[in-house]
Amino acid sequence: MRVAVAGGTGWVGRMVVEAVRAAGDEPVVLARSAGVDLTTGAGLDEALHGCATVIDVSNVTTTSRRKSVAFFDAATTHLLSAGARAGVGHHLALSIVGCDRVEFGYYMGKRRQEELVLSGPVPNTVLRATQFHEFAAQMLARRGPVMAPRMRSQPIAAREVADALVRLAGAAPAGLAPDLAGPEVLEMDDMVRRLARARGERRLLVPVRLPGAAGRAIAGGALLPAGDGVRGRQTFAQWLTTPDAGVRGR
Repeated sequence: MRVAVAGGTGWVGRMVVEAVRAAGDEPVVLARSAGVDLTTGAGLDEALHGCATVIDVSNVTTTSRRKSVAFFDAATTHLLSAGARAGVGHHLALSIVGCDRVEFGYYMGKRRQEELVLSGPVPNTVLRATQFHEFAAQMLARRGPVMAPRMRSQPIAAREVADALVRLAGAAPAGLAPDLAGPEVLEMDDMVRRLARARGERRLLVPVRLPGAAGRAIAGGALLPAGDGVRGRQTFAQWLTTPDAGVRGR
C-alpha cells in the first residue's frame, strides 16, 4: 500500500516514514524537497496518485494565530481536495492534546486543521498526542540561555506516536480518536534540565511562564489528557538512554 506522509522530512515525519516502511508499505513523502508544496497544492495530484492513505504530520513553527491558521487552513484544504480527487480512503492528522482548551495562537491553527479534516470529503482520523520527549531537545537546540516553558505535560516518545499513526492508518477511520499520552506527568523545564545534564551541557536555563490565560492554563495542566486513551510505555528517563536523546556515547 502506498501511504503519503505530509511533512515526511520533519522530525516526526521521518519517524512516520520509517514506521510505514517497517509495516511493509511504501511511503510517499509530501514536502517541498520532494516537489510538493502543501500551501499551494503544487505537485499534490501527481504525488497522491495510487495512495490509499494520507498521514499528515506537517507543521509550521510560529506562535502567531494568523500564521498558524493560514498554514493549516491552506495545507489541509489542499491535502483533502487532492486526496478526494485521488480516491484516498483514509486521511489521518496529528494534533495536540488540549489544543481545544488553551487560547494560544499556534493551537488555533490546529483547531482549524481538526475542523477541516473531521468535516472533510475524505474518511478520517484525528489523533491528538501530548508533547514529545523530543520537545526538550528542541529547547536545547537554540543558542544562548534556554527559555524553558512552565508546562505540565504527560510526554511521549515521538517514535511511539509515529507507530500509533501507522497502526491507525491500517484501521477503519475513527474520527476523533482517544488521546495519546505518555506514561507519566512531568514539568517541561525539569525535562530540559535533565536532558542538558545527561548531555553534559552547562546551560543557563530560565523557566518562563507564557503570558496571560494561556500561560496559566499550560502551567496548570490544560495540556494533560482529560480522559482515558492509549498510553505510551517509554518514560523520559528511558528515552534519555536512546540515540534519539542525542546523549554522547549512546
